[in-house]
Amino acid sequence: MSKHETPAVFGTEDILRSLCNSVTKVLTIATQSNIHYSGMVQRITKTCLKPDIGCFVLFDGGFSGLVVINFSAQAAMELYESYMLHMGMAKNELASSHTADEVSNVMGELMNQIVGDFTGTVARELQTHITQNQPKMLVINKQVMLSVDTNLDQPEARRVTFFTGRNNIFYLELAIDRTEFIKLNDFEAREAPDPDELIAQVNAAAAPVSQPTTSDEHDDLLKSLGM
Repeated sequence: MSKHETPAVFGTEDILRSLCNSVTKVLTIATQSNIHYSGMVQRITKTCLKPDIGCFVLFDGGFSGLVVINFSAQAAMELYESYMLHMGMAKNELASSHTADEVSNVMGELMNQIVGDFTGTVARELQTHITQNQPKMLVINKQVMLSVDTNLDQPEARRVTFFTGRNNIFYLELAIDRTEFIKLNDFEAREAPDPDELIAQVNAAAAPVSQPTTSDEHDDLLKSLGM
């Protein structure tokens, strides 16, 4: 890079775009349907878990933050059914309600795949490393405020609207420490995983490795969230 050129700067919106692209890529492959998101993004002050299914993941490392995805029952069931049918399950063998453990397990595993793809993108494009915890998926009937402000010096939060193939809506929320990555030297980002490899990874989630949350664990998690 010439010393007269302005170095490339990657900020919150660039990180958010990478996350949104991971959501669309993983869910589109998993469900074989067209998942897309709005070209507009909202600035918000707090992140929330909302009905009917809320999922959150914390990440830390090169930068810290919180990812929340809130699904309506209709959106969750569409994604769950499309994924399971694509995996070869018979329709009459599928769960009939979004409150079923199987739905939460599948949605949690897909969330895990999304954040895993995102962390890979961060490593390639920003040359830093972030780690994630196991996604927490909750079936809830009221809004729950989530905050990681205590871990962030200058928190920023964004909300993006997503649309399923049948135009059901779900929302992604990101809370992150205000940060900028400035490109000091030119480098070639490592190639993204082959799409066939990603499909294989998603297919492997057909038998989710995470165990269903027990009633006591679910109650403890709700209690820790102030519910």
